[in-house]
Amino acid sequence: MPKFKVTIDRDQCISDGVCWALCPQVFEMNPDDGKSQIVEEYRTDDIGTGVVPEDLGDCVKQAADACPVQIIHVEEVEG
Repeated sequence: MPKFKVTIDRDQCISDGVCWALCPQVFEMNPDDGKSQIVEEYRTDDIGTGVVPEDLGDCVKQAADACPVQIIHVEEVEG
């Protein structure tokens, strides 16, 4: 079953919040700097990287497509 690796380039994040609005199951605002981060449940190495199950694939792809600065990257990985 495929999963999706999600990476946020937090250095380029403008805190628009569209990813939190479209996919709150995966994205949230970091309380310290206001930038996007991956929710703890799906986080891997750092707050800007995570792996989500297949059923959240459409959600993360919509958020990535809607990001005004295109800093959310989604790739399918074998799970």
